[in-house]
Amino acid sequence: MELFPAEEEGYSYLILFDDYNKMDLTLLETKQIHDYLQGDGLRTILLDKDGRVPEKIVPSDQEYWLKKPGPRSFDDCCNEFWNLTIYVAKGLCRGEILYAIDHLHLLRNELLRMLSWKVGMEYGFDFSVGKNYKFISRYLAEETWDMLMSTYREDSYENMWKALFTCHALFRKTALECAAVWGYSYPEYDRNVSRYVDGLYGIYGNGKEEAK
Repeated sequence: MELFPAEEEGYSYLILFDDYNKMDLTLLETKQIHDYLQGDGLRTILLDKDGRVPEKIVPSDQEYWLKKPGPRSFDDCCNEFWNLTIYVAKGLCRGEILYAIDHLHLLRNELLRMLSWKVGMEYGFDFSVGKNYKFISRYLAEETWDMLMSTYREDSYENMWKALFTCHALFRKTALECAAVWGYSYPEYDRNVSRYVDGLYGIYGNGKEEAK
């Protein structure tokens, strides 16, 4: 493909059958077996006619398990979250809602990362919450889940501001809880950026004048 060139070796086919089953099929040359087997730990062997794989392959999702962050990663997450906040606010102030929505999605990914770390803190780091955090709702309090879902209402400037501030509240609460348990320092990004964004909202929020 020109717009979406292949990222892996082989010949890939995405197949959708009439009975609604879907198959992602990739054909590889035999010389690529070794590299293939060193990849995703969830793969298994269904048929090995020529006996090219001498050792039994046992599927495991361990590489996708939650991982406890060190102080550096924790700080990096906080840094990225609050840095992205400025771009969301800028888009809203300038009347560029699509720009703001795009950056809110990036910001929310850091919120989900922090929420997943809290899940690990409470339930252990020996399982996965799935691709794109699809199983995380199983481990969050109902109130937290409802707050998170409310941040996906992005169809107006008013809802975008609400979503942004809800993300702030959730991230702040979650990060502070994790920091307290792990003995990490919660950085100053929150206080400084929140003061800045509150000032912008006071001028341009609630349908007030648009930044030029």
